Amino acid sequence: MRTSRAGRAGQYLALLGYLVFLAFPFLWLVSTAFKSPRELGSLHPAWIPEDPTLANFRQAFDEQPLLRAAGNSLLAATGAALIAVLIATPLAYVVARRRTLLARAATGWVVVSQAFPLVLVIIPLFLVLKNLRLIDSMSGLVLVYVVWALPFALWMLVGYVRAVPAELEEAAAVDGAGRLRTLVSVTAPLLAPGIVATALFAFVTAWNEFFFALVLLKTPEKQTLPVVLTHFIGAEGVADLGPLAAAAFLATLPSLLVFALIQRRITGGMLTGAVKS
Repeated sequence: MRTSRAGRAGQYLALLGYLVFLAFPFLWLVSTAFKSPRELGSLHPAWIPEDPTLANFRQAFDEQPLLRAAGNSLLAATGAALIAVLIATPLAYVVARRRTLLARAATGWVVVSQAFPLVLVIIPLFLVLKNLRLIDSMSGLVLVYVVWALPFALWMLVGYVRAVPAELEEAAAVDGAGRLRTLVSVTAPLLAPGIVATALFAFVTAWNEFFFALVLLKTPEKQTLPVVLTHFIGAEGVADLGPLAAAAFLATLPSLLVFALIQRRITGGMLTGAVKS
């Protein structure tokens, strides 16, 4: 019993240390966003602002078009999430229900796609989009986000489909329901939580993406929020720390809120897929 308690205490301590490690950058960001220039220039800044101020937020909105950039990010992320889910859902159903060569190929595609770094694919991707005349366009960026999000979206949805008992579909077929009616009336409602979680995951991925948006978008009016955040850094690498922290804090909030809603469903989908595959 003592060993069990000691082991459990060690696990809790390790988990606490991991949470502190993850929370440190965000807490530092929040603290910096509300500090005055005097505190930011101090050699020994305190964790808690001595004189909290909203001046950094006002300056951030005055210096950069954050609302326009946030609108561009919202458009790209929403479009990518919806399209990725529309494509991944029927494909996930086929992969989960049909143990064929297609299913094995799709699984291999998921694994292989995650192994390639972004730098390796950006040049051929740029050339393809240039031939399609989609450089410096929101449509081209959404297309890239959809392709990039599809493998993981497929993996998540396969787990949710396999969690739906096939016996329910067989029972509906016995009652006279056709394939389409079974999918719409039986399978789709049970997949709804998984579809929502997958869409939100694709949304967060596109919202936070920086590299593709930096390379593919050249017009300032089309730039997304992560790219605009780099404008707070001068030509010599000197950052306008207060406004940068304030803008980054605001840009982080949507991702945190969305992830708080889907983190349990993401974990459930992964575990389900791992157990049933």
